Amino acid sequence: MPTNLPRLMGMPAAATALRCVWPVGAVLGEGLCWSPGSQALWWVDILARRLYRYRPADGSQASWQFDEEISAVAERQGAPGLIVTLRRGFALFDPEAAAGSGAAARYLHQPPEEPVGNRFNDGKCDSGGRFWGGTMDFDCEAPTGALYRYTADGRCVRHGLGFAVTNGPTWSADGRTMLVNDTVRGRVWAFDADPATGEISGQREWLRLSPGDGLPDGMTTDAAGRLWLAHWGGACVSCHDPVSGAELGRITLPTAHITNCSFGGADLRTLFITSARFGLSDAQLAEQPLAGGLFAVELDATGLPAGKFGG
Repeated sequence: MPTNLPRLMGMPAAATALRCVWPVGAVLGEGLCWSPGSQALWWVDILARRLYRYRPADGSQASWQFDEEISAVAERQGAPGLIVTLRRGFALFDPEAAAGSGAAARYLHQPPEEPVGNRFNDGKCDSGGRFWGGTMDFDCEAPTGALYRYTADGRCVRHGLGFAVTNGPTWSADGRTMLVNDTVRGRVWAFDADPATGEISGQREWLRLSPGDGLPDGMTTDAAGRLWLAHWGGACVSCHDPVSGAELGRITLPTAHITNCSFGGADLRTLFITSARFGLSDAQLAEQPLAGGLFAVELDATGLPAGKFGG
């Protein structure tokens, strides 16, 4: 038997049972971001155009209604408020200054080369304060999705990936590998990443889901480098070894369309998970009453702090 193969990590144990902490019935839940300062979780319902905040310590809930799709969220490093991706690009939004419906966000940049039939989708900040936002075809068919890197000084770099739906990204524990999901084709791609500059290169296939196993949606990594992957249509979050990509185990959920996952809580040991009602028939919705809910489970694993935008 070969002795030079990397030893697989183990699947972290669950310290609590999975629970639905907010059965809000999101059309398309996404965009998780944990705030250590406020001990709260930010997340969105893209198609309902709504931003949510959940505080697990007391269970408090708040929401803000937008006039267009809001798809991803990150905190700012040196100023109050958030950077978000809206339908056409990157914007600033201060929840404390907004009230009522039609929350006002200020666009920072709308990439002029982005096709009219596209919208922004998943995204997050890296450890260097750069916000990465992916785009997708509204109809999830045309391979027009790209990945944009937006920096605090207003520079925006486009990486044309040719995906119909771009999800992620996330990074290895050392920040030297970036993973991005080609959702419609069921693949996770890896890139070499330079943490100092944000430059990426060396695209290669890292993981391919089996037919019938759902599609790779949002994802996160823990402090040990393990990948946690939400399965659209697969009713689960899977955990993968950081070297081989081998599946270590799964968290099964009571609804099919699992959209994203992220660590949070006071000790970064709670895995929060979003889901969606979109695409489910009336019969399926009747069988899956928690579809679109926000879920949580405490694990024997520690997450990485969410990156903050440098501006």
